[in-house]
Amino acid sequence: MALEDQLKDAWKNLFNLPSSIDDLLTLLDKVENLLANVEQEPSKLMHDALLPIMKALVSHELLRHANMDVKVSVLSCITEITRITAPDAPYDDEKMKEVFQLTVVVYENLSHLSSNSYTKVVSTLDTIAKIRSCLMMLDLECDVLVVEMFQTFFKIISANHPHDVFSAMETIVTMVIDESDNISLDLLIPLLASVRKENETVSPISWKLGEKVITNCFVKLQPYLQEAMCFISVVSDSICPTKVGQAVGGSFKSVDNFDFLPTDEKEDFTILEEDNVLSFPAPITHIEFVTPDKFNVMESTTSLFSILPTVIPNLKQVLRVIILLLQHY
Repeated sequence: MALEDQLKDAWKNLFNLPSSIDDLLTLLDKVENLLANVEQEPSKLMHDALLPIMKALVSHELLRHANMDVKVSVLSCITEITRITAPDAPYDDEKMKEVFQLTVVVYENLSHLSSNSYTKVVSTLDTIAKIRSCLMMLDLECDVLVVEMFQTFFKIISANHPHDVFSAMETIVTMVIDESDNISLDLLIPLLASVRKENETVSPISWKLGEKVITNCFVKLQPYLQEAMCFISVVSDSICPTKVGQAVGGSFKSVDNFDFLPTDEKEDFTILEEDNVLSFPAPITHIEFVTPDKFNVMESTTSLFSILPTVIPNLKQVLRVIILLLQHY
């Protein structure tokens, strides 16, 4: 039987869904396998055979099914549809937003390595990275979903995942950042949180993912990170600025470049050449620095400019972000 005819038979079953979860999963597996054999830019005959299946897959019953394995199987089928129609979206804007909502929910299942649908989730993640369909989220202004996706990636990635999962996540996050017109503070928070000092020990793979993304996107992130430092509220020892520097492969030689400071502030400090210490005319309030343990004995963190060369070895511009001047909420 021709592939077009098999697709026509399959969509008839999708409009009369079996009541059994196992039977439904078997049907969706069959549909996914059929779709996997359809090439991009299909003929008119194939396109006509696809349309009913495309419509059936985004029905309320399937798109909002309560069973997670069904959700994953539905997304796998829709991902194949998206591959076939790429670079064009297969559905209208509202349906695509629902698809991306499902996508973010399904990604959470990556943390369940022993689940029945884990392999499908990995395959879906890899396909989405390859066909760049995640960029449609930017076109549709799905900003909240993008942030949730970033948070999910940094939360669940672990040493138990194969490299393909790490690579796909890195590709997706890097791609979204590079293609974004503007990088919001909400988007930066999970990225910066991933390179927290303690995260290198507690969640080293998440830290490595953040490090790689910052390295990949340092040109795009440069002005946004500079601005973010003034607004993100982080307590002392939360995010290590040296880690942000290391994440972009920074190798700093001396305290001789202060381009990370606004122009009108550059005259408000002097450099004491004999000991490479920054001197400011007056203490700045509401600022804390990430400091080594040996400085914890100091009673105040508002006048720590004299130890900056130790806190942040060999200051020099990296992403225009060297120190985290973090204003409290």
